[in-house]
Amino acid sequence: MFSKAFTSFAIVASIVVVAGSPAPAPVSPCAAVHIIAARASTELPGAGIIGALVEQVQKESSQTVSTSNVDYPALLFPYATSSASGTAATKTLLTNQANNCPNQKIVLVGYSQGAHIIGDAVAGGGGGALGATTAPVSASIANRVVAIVQMGDPRHVSGKSYNRGTSRNQGLYARLSSQEYSATLQPRILNFCDSGDTFCDSGIDTIAHLTYLSRYQDTAANFILSQIGG
Repeated sequence: MFSKAFTSFAIVASIVVVAGSPAPAPVSPCAAVHIIAARASTELPGAGIIGALVEQVQKESSQTVSTSNVDYPALLFPYATSSASGTAATKTLLTNQANNCPNQKIVLVGYSQGAHIIGDAVAGGGGGALGATTAPVSASIANRVVAIVQMGDPRHVSGKSYNRGTSRNQGLYARLSSQEYSATLQPRILNFCDSGDTFCDSGIDTIAHLTYLSRYQDTAANFILSQIGG
């Protein structure tokens, strides 16, 4: 079932068209807001489809908004190795951004495996089929993040206050109880997962997994804008 689900995802994802590219981060000075984006499995390097959300925030915010993308394999196989690499890359990118721009508001956005790795970066990763557990970034770095948007997160846990969508099931790699988001971060998160999603809801509907932006992009953008102060 797992292998068939991922094969289906790879085939359907290959026909997704990404429109435009978010504006890159300025070298200097630091923008008021910085968005770190993590693409979905099998997408080409860059922001991937979640880049549409980044672009919307850049266009609608009254502040300067820069962005960067997590550089990681984004492979379906071996998934555990790819996601571990992505988590490590996210931790490094986030830490460097926080240290280089100490007054900047930081936002994390991710789709599918990208949602997985940004969550692991701030709450800890690994465990079970994902291999050895890994520590998150320090609380002082994690708390610099003012908004987190995850779509189709394979580590989705049902019943959480930050969940949005119709899912009532666990994801394929549901987050361990020891990897819960901190009380500080939980109000800053929206985690979108709909019923039937192959990866975040352990279902069989790959199309549901690929189409969150068509249903929730405006909700996600408005949340980010609220969190960053317009």
